[in-house]
Parts: sequence; structure tokens; C-alpha cells
Amino acid sequence: MTFNKIAALAFAGVMTLGVVATVAQDTFVAPTTPEAAVAAREALMKSNGATLKAAGALTGPEAAAAMQTLLDNFTHMPATFTEGSIVGDSEALPAIWQNWEAFNAIIETGKTAAADGMAAAETGDMTAYGIALKTIGGTCGTCHQQFRAK
Repeated sequence: MTFNKIAALAFAGVMTLGVVATVAQDTFVAPTTPEAAVAAREALMKSNGATLKAAGALTGPEAAAAMQTLLDNFTHMPATFTEGSIVGDSEALPAIWQNWEAFNAIIETGKTAAADGMAAAETGDMTAYGIALKTIGGTCGTCHQQFRAK
């Protein structure tokens, strides 16, 4: 194979990776209105619920992808709780903004558990993956008990 052919194939491979990386990128856009913030956080939480419901039966790349979804959602969560975004059918309590550090600590616990679960799924450690799922479920419950209207 000539150098030009090798260079052309290498270039094509790099371009393909660039396209795949672009398509796989997270598309979250921070909300700009209180109504959009409520809609965004409801969508993230519904996604978390559906992902958690299915995640226990997943293994390998599917399990890692589920954890990536949860990690992305926890990463974006603070941006969906803009001050003044208790509008419409929001169930958020003012305690979120009064105890912002505690609220964010719960989110950080979820992020850490999702990252740990993703690493566990990638290495096939389903025990650690299960522990991460349990931690995330507990994180959701803790947050809802403290910061969600019943």
C-alpha cells in the first residue's frame, strides 16, 4: 500500500470518528425561562425514572450507556433549577434555593454513583453496577423527600 493510500485511509478514519463524536454529543441546552426550566427538569427526571427502571436488566455497553444518560442528567440538573422557576405544575420547594449546597450535594452523589456505575458496567462488574443503581435510586428518594412538594 502506498503512503498516499495509507494517508487517505487514516484521514477518512479520523473524519469518521469526528462525525460519530459529533452525533453522540450531549445536546442539552440550559433553559432560559422559568417555564422552560420546569419542563427541562421534568424531562430529565422522567428520563432518569425510565432509565433506572430498565437499567437493572442491562449489561455491557447498554448498561454503560444507561449510566452515561444518568450522569448527563445529573450534570444538567442544577441548570434546570433556576431561581424563580416555581411556576406552573412545578413541585419544587423553595427549600432548594434556601439549601442550595445540600441540594447540590445530593446531585453530586448521583453524579458520582452514575460515573462509578458506568465504570463498573464497562469492566463487567455487575455487583458494583447494582450498588450504583441502588445509590442513584436512594439519591432520587432523598432529594424528593427534602425538596419536592408532595
